[in-house]
Amino acid sequence: MQVEYLNHWSGHLNRDMKLNHYGHAGMPVVVFASSGGSHNEYADFGMVEACSAFIEAGKIQFFTLSSVDSESWLADWKSPHDRATMHQAYDRYVIEEAIPFIKHHTGWFDPMMTTGCSMGAYHALNFFLNHPDVFSKVIALSGVYDARFFVGEYGSDEAIYQHSPADFIWNQNDGWFIDRYRQADIIVCTGLGAWEQDGLPSFYTLKEAFDHKNIPAWFAEWGQDVAHDWEWWRKQMPYFLNELNL
Repeated sequence: MQVEYLNHWSGHLNRDMKLNHYGHAGMPVVVFASSGGSHNEYADFGMVEACSAFIEAGKIQFFTLSSVDSESWLADWKSPHDRATMHQAYDRYVIEEAIPFIKHHTGWFDPMMTTGCSMGAYHALNFFLNHPDVFSKVIALSGVYDARFFVGEYGSDEAIYQHSPADFIWNQNDGWFIDRYRQADIIVCTGLGAWEQDGLPSFYTLKEAFDHKNIPAWFAEWGQDVAHDWEWWRKQMPYFLNELNL
């Protein structure tokens, strides 16, 4: 398997950002790390190896991004608004810097896939919903999609609201967005076992909203034995990649 350890400067974040590239061809998959994770996490926990058949066949190539969660949603010493402001800077980094970097590195200029586990799933779905022209496929595993989980009640703060999918999807009535959602491949998965309870309320809220808006999506519930853990994500990711018929 071809592996590259890359980096590029982010003007939006004012720092060098590292990212790893696994593969040689196929649709780029932008991978967001779990809470506190790095660009190395996906490989370290066996996710790259679990999906190696798809990578070596040239169907997909992973780009695992660095995170700033410790300065945004997880920075509990900051005000909720300041946390959201840092996330907005990360959003600009991903869309205006990382995505163009990936496009020119691969020669792939069509929409991409995004994925992640736990907090990475939140990012994957949130980035897809805010940028459905950039991403046409999303696989979100065991996420929490309500910003209140990170910051508590946030009132009318628009910066937080726009990055709380379980909230803003209900009021997303723009036809440009809805049409792209309906054309995309959307997979949101949760287990029902240990440590998955935090994500279940927003999982079901999203499912209700997608159904209400006639947006096709696969909200997959795995069993009571399925925990919030890499052991299960290593099984889920190749299963769903196979279902996408890449």
